[in-house]
Amino acid sequence: MKKRLSLFLAFLCLLLSFPGLSEEAQQKPYPARAELIDKIIETGHQLYVSTNGKLQRAQYAGDIFICKNFTVHVFRENCGSYRMEEYPSVPLMVPNNLPAKDCKPYAYGYCWEDVPPEEGNPFYIAAQFLYDSELSKAENMRKALEFMKQVRRGDFFQMTAQYYYGTGAHSAIMISDYDPQANTVHWMDSNMAGEKRDGIRYGKVQYDMEKDITWWADAFCKKCRGATLYRLRDDIVFYGE
Repeated sequence: MKKRLSLFLAFLCLLLSFPGLSEEAQQKPYPARAELIDKIIETGHQLYVSTNGKLQRAQYAGDIFICKNFTVHVFRENCGSYRMEEYPSVPLMVPNNLPAKDCKPYAYGYCWEDVPPEEGNPFYIAAQFLYDSELSKAENMRKALEFMKQVRRGDFFQMTAQYYYGTGAHSAIMISDYDPQANTVHWMDSNMAGEKRDGIRYGKVQYDMEKDITWWADAFCKKCRGATLYRLRDDIVFYGE
């Protein structure tokens, strides 16, 4: 009997120490995190449906259809019922973009202000790409593509870019994991596509957009530019839990 028990315990230890298994087996489940992400994405989808492809004003500070305002809006609409387990009394928030003077030598828009979690920031940097002038264009592109392969559902994406739609900062939310078979990512955003009318900017809400990761990498893989993936911490819990 003792021999059988010893063999069982040895097997259990081996099982738990197997690479990639013990961490998953011991990880505490946080269903609130998945629910929050689902709600954020659904709110973006509702805005996409309600605007029906029509351009919306994206000019003034309070306009929710400016790219960053859109991502903050869909977060704020849903975050009130959630907290970080480590800081249960602190409401959740999305940091502002880092001011241009603090982004140097890079262009404005590649990252957010570094707000600590104890002040309500539930995001951490999951991956970041910054163009390295000491490397070749090809080497930078390889790094940019590897960066895009880190995309996961619910990631908030921030970049400074120069591409078909314009030059400058842009924010988006990824709505699914990177697809290695298709080599694509899916996202939602506002004001990537748009136009000016009488000097006023108007932008369109986009949902379930899909592009090859090379399309994204081409946008921000340029000198003085870059991008960051922000991911929700694992310990998101229901408020009052």
